[in-house]
Amino acid sequence: MSGDAVFAPGFVERPWWWEAAPPAPSPAQLPSRVAVLVVGGGIAGLSTAIELGRAGTKALVSDREASGWGASSRNGGALSGAGARGRAKTNLHEAVEARLLAEMVDEAEASFEEFEALLQREGIDCAYRRCGRFVGAHAPKALDALRRRADMLNASGRDTAEVLDRARVGEELATDRYHGGLVITRAGGLHPARYVQGLAEAARRHGATLASGVSFEGRSREGGGFRARTSAGEVEARALMVATNGYTGPATPWHRRRVVPVASYMVATEEIGEERVRALLPRLRVYGDTKKILYYFRPAPGFARILFGGRASFRDEPARHGGARLHRCLVDLLPGLAGTRITHAWKGNVAFALDMLPHVGVHDGVHFALGCNGSGVVPMPHLGRCAARMILGGGNRASAFSRLPLRTMPLYTGNPWFMPQVGNLNRQSDRLAGWRVRGQR
Repeated sequence: MSGDAVFAPGFVERPWWWEAAPPAPSPAQLPSRVAVLVVGGGIAGLSTAIELGRAGTKALVSDREASGWGASSRNGGALSGAGARGRAKTNLHEAVEARLLAEMVDEAEASFEEFEALLQREGIDCAYRRCGRFVGAHAPKALDALRRRADMLNASGRDTAEVLDRARVGEELATDRYHGGLVITRAGGLHPARYVQGLAEAARRHGATLASGVSFEGRSREGGGFRARTSAGEVEARALMVATNGYTGPATPWHRRRVVPVASYMVATEEIGEERVRALLPRLRVYGDTKKILYYFRPAPGFARILFGGRASFRDEPARHGGARLHRCLVDLLPGLAGTRITHAWKGNVAFALDMLPHVGVHDGVHFALGCNGSGVVPMPHLGRCAARMILGGGNRASAFSRLPLRTMPLYTGNPWFMPQVGNLNRQSDRLAGWRVRGQR
């Protein structure tokens, strides 16, 4: 299939998730004074507001779009604990001191349990399933990195991970492209748009005010707090929190210089029926791989179609164009989908820290939770809780992720001008490892 033939009748450039749970505007009159102003109404910001509210402190959560409009409702809906930390830029054992690494792994695993407790406590119905994750090895050498990740997870005592050789890949999915893979037990999938809607409802129940369509334009010191300038007027706040991740703008330049927004694309196939989905993805897990330009995919809730994502382009291009490219990747990976069309294509910004690890902390009096690195469903609510506890004060032990420096690099001001070159290098790396997509330029 080529050209327009890959698009089903009624194709739309919109997240498939939004069919069931479109982001809802939250118009609100901004108060002149608040205890805490949270900038960014996604998973991290809403989780901060929930934790503050549970402690009796009401927050104002502002967003220039509807709450959850960004990556929080556009992502693949896959999640795990420390298993998601295996894609750090360098070998974590070499990049992070051993004791801190052990604390990070333990904290990440505990955050998975916190996430499941949050869903139950707040009654969030988001099609969550603990189904496990399979990570495919795109080259024989990639299995070495997966073995190190398995050792790290198994040493935690909480998770269990198993490395499969090439002969066993067929147990997980109907492809011959991977040279083996890693199965992570404590992982799952959910409906991200319903998840973020549930977080928004919980934040309101705990006293937060959500204000959509409000742009944060800057701040100045005001006594022991801040005077924030917004498109809807000024607000005095005792504390200020930035949780904008892949949509961090020029009003917070220090934070903007420390996250790199990268567009990630997704498509949804037309309905092919549960029997065919199970034939292609027998374990009905969430899936990823080890390529530099990685794939992530899964059965949709209800198991009638497959959702597939990746870095279709390192330039800003329409979701339709990226969707056509992803379709070729999908059929190349799962040939059983030949002739299947796509009904939806969309994109959203992922925020990468330079070390590809999540960060929480405070700079110049402003709190932040940044760096989802493509795996924010579990880490971001945890870091939101950590940020709330830092705002509230007290004797809680500091998060291991607050002890990592959030670095920038020379000449970077927030515009990722270098991403096309990085994309080309990553693509070349994958090709040198033997990965080719038939029909892809």
